[in-house]
Amino acid sequence: MTYQSPIRPQAAQISTTKPRKGWLNAKSWAAALGVGAMALGIWGYTNRPVTDIPAYRGEIGGFAFSPFHRGESPQTGDYPSTAEIKSDLTLAARYTHNIRTYTVEGDLGQIPALAEGMHLNVTLGGWLDRHPDANAAELKKLVAVANANPDVKQIMVGNETILRGDLPVNELISDIDTVKAETHVPVSTAEPWHVWLKYPQLAAHVDFITVHLLPYWEGVPENIAVQDAMNRLQEVHQAYPDKRIVIGEIGWPSDGIDIGAARASTVNQARFMRDFFNLAQQRHLQYFVMEAFDQPWKTSFEGRAAGYWGMFNLDRQQKWSLTGPVENNPGWIFYALGSVIFSLLATMALLSRRPDVRFAGKLIFAGLVEGFTTILGLLFMNMSETYLSLGAATVWGALAAGQALLLFLLIADSFDLVETIYGRVSKRHYEPMPAPAGAKLPKVSIHLPICNEPPEMVKLTLDALAAQDYDRFEVLVIDNNTMDPAVWEPVAEHCARLGPKFRFFTLGKYKGYKAGALNFGLRETAADAEIIGVIDSDYLVEPDWLRSMVPAFDNPAVGFTQSPQDYRDNDGGLFKRMMFWEYAGFFHAGMVTRNERNAIIQHGTMTLVRKQALVNENGWAEWCITEDSQLGLRLFRAGYEAVYSKKSFGKGVMPDDYTAFRKQRFRWAYGAMRIVRANADALFNPFNKELTLGQRWHFITGWLPWFGDALGIVFLTMGLAWSVGLVIDPVRFQFPIALFMLPSIGLFFFKIVQILALYKNRVPCGFADRLGAAAAGLALSHAIGKAVWKGLFSDKLPFLRTPKMKDAPALVQGLVMAREELVILAATWGLALAVGFGHHWATLETKLWVAVMFVQSMPYLASVGVSILASLPAPAPKTVVVAQPVASPAQMGAMHQAAGD
Repeated sequence: MTYQSPIRPQAAQISTTKPRKGWLNAKSWAAALGVGAMALGIWGYTNRPVTDIPAYRGEIGGFAFSPFHRGESPQTGDYPSTAEIKSDLTLAARYTHNIRTYTVEGDLGQIPALAEGMHLNVTLGGWLDRHPDANAAELKKLVAVANANPDVKQIMVGNETILRGDLPVNELISDIDTVKAETHVPVSTAEPWHVWLKYPQLAAHVDFITVHLLPYWEGVPENIAVQDAMNRLQEVHQAYPDKRIVIGEIGWPSDGIDIGAARASTVNQARFMRDFFNLAQQRHLQYFVMEAFDQPWKTSFEGRAAGYWGMFNLDRQQKWSLTGPVENNPGWIFYALGSVIFSLLATMALLSRRPDVRFAGKLIFAGLVEGFTTILGLLFMNMSETYLSLGAATVWGALAAGQALLLFLLIADSFDLVETIYGRVSKRHYEPMPAPAGAKLPKVSIHLPICNEPPEMVKLTLDALAAQDYDRFEVLVIDNNTMDPAVWEPVAEHCARLGPKFRFFTLGKYKGYKAGALNFGLRETAADAEIIGVIDSDYLVEPDWLRSMVPAFDNPAVGFTQSPQDYRDNDGGLFKRMMFWEYAGFFHAGMVTRNERNAIIQHGTMTLVRKQALVNENGWAEWCITEDSQLGLRLFRAGYEAVYSKKSFGKGVMPDDYTAFRKQRFRWAYGAMRIVRANADALFNPFNKELTLGQRWHFITGWLPWFGDALGIVFLTMGLAWSVGLVIDPVRFQFPIALFMLPSIGLFFFKIVQILALYKNRVPCGFADRLGAAAAGLALSHAIGKAVWKGLFSDKLPFLRTPKMKDAPALVQGLVMAREELVILAATWGLALAVGFGHHWATLETKLWVAVMFVQSMPYLASVGVSILASLPAPAPKTVVVAQPVASPAQMGAMHQAAGD
């Protein structure tokens, strides 16, 4: 009778009552709804109307009036039509009797005529810059318009012309004198307060002083900004006591970056303006609000805040009332409800798959999803309130898509975290137990592919296989592409000494690499063999491997089994310890969770495959360098099940240096991307039913972090380029909004916390080893990212040269091994510091940007650090007593090199 060993459910803690399944689980709903209600409360609290701003019930003194509408800009020559201008004048006349213009170019010269009958006094402006001919034409038209329209009460010859350095003072004075001589109304020019104090000769030639008071640009906090403006005004009064002074521009933006302690927001704009209006009414000040309508065309040369100074937005809607409560985001409720509903659905969709998760885990998961979704909701709310050109909309849209991908990744990682730590029921746990003596077990053909492997290492592997406590097995050693007979002949001789169960083949130059050798072995397999086993040439397997794992195939649905990759050379050296525990995390946590949904990754060692299944799938894929993972996915597509045992049955050797470690992960990531391309329909097409939903979930989310590493390279490249812009042209290159910067910082710290939590729960190591494993994994990010891009767009694995630095000091070796990462690290830190000091660390955006760049540099810092650690001399090997043959130090060195190839 055949020995039966089914896949047995087992749990660390078994609940006495079955959790209600799916969408009906009351505790899941309680967690999701509770967190959602709390989130709505936080949304409401942070967006509550501000009611303590003093009301203003008088008339506004005047508006700076630029009637450009959406898509219009003087930079492109697109000027507003007369109908648009008249509509804007009508709106302005409801609030004031005074407007100020800046140019008479285009139809803007018709403003005084169009304002006739609206009781609007016009202070007419003429624009001056560095083009003499254009200036002459502008002044000529300015004089003509002023003389033709009785509503023109004052004239401005230029606006901040001296501040910009467009004209020297004497030339501006000449232009002012010319206009004064040809018109009948008072003439001035407009400059900030400090320009007037610097050039008293300019003040002597104007009929009145027009001063700009814009404390936001000077980094003054809103709560003292009005008083600061009055102090500046008083300075100008004291300097020119006999001159009438008009405030030509005063205001506050409703959006924009922080400048020092100045914060741009709708509430701050309303507070500043209402406070000023009341004070101006008391002091009988003459002023023009900066400005009537938002003008986003200015952002291209003055920065984002320049587009948001209007009391009315671009659609001519009043941003805030003069008397009532004020809200920064009046439409917040729609984004709040959207994020809460999305979070609720996402939370329940995943918790319905694992109703056994403890309530604490449900709460944590619901909270994490709600937090991540809220950030995305805030981002979309901010985007809806931002004026975006086509180019800007494209960039913001791409960034928003990146944030959405980040949201998916965070939700997937959060679910993996809580189901791993808080899940109570294990449905597919397989506890291997050796079949009893005399049990009828199928014949196994173990395939051992080798290529230029150290003979002594292979002999140890063969000796361990010979000690298998299993009657019916054979071992096929397939050597390919080894040209030196001195390498393969000792292995062939050793196989002959071990007896007829061991067969040796040398193929010379042979195509297909490891997959080619395995396919050759498949064709040479004994006809009566039912199971194919594959191990790497450096593995020493336990005697009970086959007797413990083969019984799983009694279930005809099982296509392959897998047990962990494990290592025997964790010799106490720090680099080896870091690698050892970095590997262990996947096999102790990731594979266990994946096994619950029959979605494990097959590896090229310590695996057993049903021969008929392998034949049905046409053998190993010779086009793929990760033929093992490709086979596992193909078997799942064919409907087979897999069995994973977290018990280790064999141990190999780890890569011996950082370069080999990095190359190995590069190959894995490159191969995974080719697998994604080859299986895209099964993975992503919802109408393709070859894979279960759980299998798709694990294969997509399992490789998604590698896509994240690839995007990380792109974002870092963009960040470096943008940092250059922030240093050399800080007006055109402004900091992204904080909502684009915070998630990347949050993701980094979440990933660290996730790794530490998973390791604490599933991996038997101390805190220091958890940190070491996290650092080792982080060090591979750049290599993985490059591999992803190569794998997605190339079919040829690049050659990675290893520099020969054996005689160099350890520090030099480490730096050279990670030279590419070192250069990127230095560039990132250098530019981050340049941005910080260049912007005087004055704003939250500056500090966030430097923090983002620092966080993005962490993988490169880890890479350089791990490379240096790997280059340090290894400690003397400890004496170990084991039941199996142990390699000498020289043999172990050869094994290490082979493991990294």
